Amino acid sequence: MSERKVLNKYYPPDFDPSKIPKLKLPKDRQYVVRLMAPFNMRCKTCGEYIYKGKKFNARKETIINELYMGLPIFRFYIKCTRCLAEITFKTDPVNTDYAMEHGATRNFQAEKLIEEEVKRIQDEREEEELNNPMKVLENRTKDSKMEMEVIENLQELQELNQRQAQVDFEGMIGLYRDIEKRKVEQEKEEDELETRDMLQRALIKRLRDSDSDPDSEKEEAESSSSQSNKSSAIKPTDFLTTIKPTETQGASAGVVKKAKIESWEQSVGTLGGVKSLGSLVVKRKPTAAVNKPSTAASSLKTGSLASKTAVSTNASKPIITQKVSSSLSLLGAYSDSDSNDSD
Repeated sequence: MSERKVLNKYYPPDFDPSKIPKLKLPKDRQYVVRLMAPFNMRCKTCGEYIYKGKKFNARKETIINELYMGLPIFRFYIKCTRCLAEITFKTDPVNTDYAMEHGATRNFQAEKLIEEEVKRIQDEREEEELNNPMKVLENRTKDSKMEMEVIENLQELQELNQRQAQVDFEGMIGLYRDIEKRKVEQEKEEDELETRDMLQRALIKRLRDSDSDPDSEKEEAESSSSQSNKSSAIKPTDFLTTIKPTETQGASAGVVKKAKIESWEQSVGTLGGVKSLGSLVVKRKPTAAVNKPSTAASSLKTGSLASKTAVSTNASKPIITQKVSSSLSLLGAYSDSDSNDSD
């Protein structure tokens, strides 16, 4: 597939460039180019200001009889944006700038004019000094006088300013230095006071630690440990295994007192020992049916007496053993009554 934009052309072997006819164009022909205004200008016809950098579609031509070191000079034609008057300017390769030619005036050119004037004066002076050596001495003396006058004028101006302002710069600098020194001294004093306070506090603490008694510390530690042990030893279930104070006091004094029957013990009955079972067992007698109530009543009496004696003897025993003995005594009483009924 062939390329769309071909840069290299095909030249046949019998190509002769001299046979190609040449175009005869005028040397002062004009081209349309897009450019920006090189400087600020003002139109002469309407007074419109054209600032630097404004874009124009300009016509460009080469000036025929003007050259600078073989470089051609170009002229540009633009139109005013307000009145469409023609404005022309050309290149200035001597000063590397553009020169205004027709239709407008260049603005803000005072600095350039001053520079040109200074340069012209310097050139004239150099030419005079080359030809006249006495002129060189005169110019040097003039320059020295001018320098001395400038220095004197500067000193007078400084003195006037000091009189009007009435400000002592050296005194201000001295005060500033004194203030800085005072600040540094105050900071040092504050640091020293802080260090002294810290040392005194440390010494007081050490003295207090040395004066404290070791025995008092030990007693305090033992009391705290005993309190913690007591609090840890007490449990909510300890009342089941502990002996009631009424029972312990009665046993130590030698006086037998009947313990108070609690609500949960009433269904079971009073507690008794194992020895009361022998009294509950009754031998069978070959008697008539008339004697049955008497035997039953006697057995009940004996059972009640045995239970009373068991309570008096076993008052100091734990609650758990009393419950077991009472249950066994009740079982024996029920078995005896059942045997009598069967008879």
